[in-house]
Amino acid sequence: MKKVTHLSFKHSKTLSQLFWKWFWLTFLVVSLAYAWYSFYVPSNDVAWDNRITSTEMLTKQTNKNTLLFFTTDWCVPCRIMKRNVFADKAVMQRVNKEVTPVMVDINNPNTKELVTHYQIGATPTTILVDTEGTVLDYAVGKIEKKKFLEMLNNLNTIK
Repeated sequence: MKKVTHLSFKHSKTLSQLFWKWFWLTFLVVSLAYAWYSFYVPSNDVAWDNRITSTEMLTKQTNKNTLLFFTTDWCVPCRIMKRNVFADKAVMQRVNKEVTPVMVDINNPNTKELVTHYQIGATPTTILVDTEGTVLDYAVGKIEKKKFLEMLNNLNTIK
């Protein structure tokens, strides 16, 4: 009987080791996939202007409404939004046609006036402003494509 118990214990130890090897391997693969998902941002054809650093420059830039997208390098929800919203062909076409898109890096010391003026406390923050710099619509946090398109649609009813 002792041999059976000993073999049974050895067999369960091997199963336990095999389980944990597969567990950690799966954990590693899932973690790497999530990291890639969080940081991968495909290129897009949105004509972002990142040179606008003040409200004065903003109002003199164009006669179209302006999309202000407040972001930063370390913002994972910003990257996901860039990938899921702004990389979409329909969104790219509408943004380039209907508004002047401005990407504002909140960590850039030159953009402090815009960040302060619009009271940005979190990223991503998406703001639509008119030619005078008045806020027409805004969203704080990551938004999906549908919500973003609703914001653009609302611009047409405000005019």
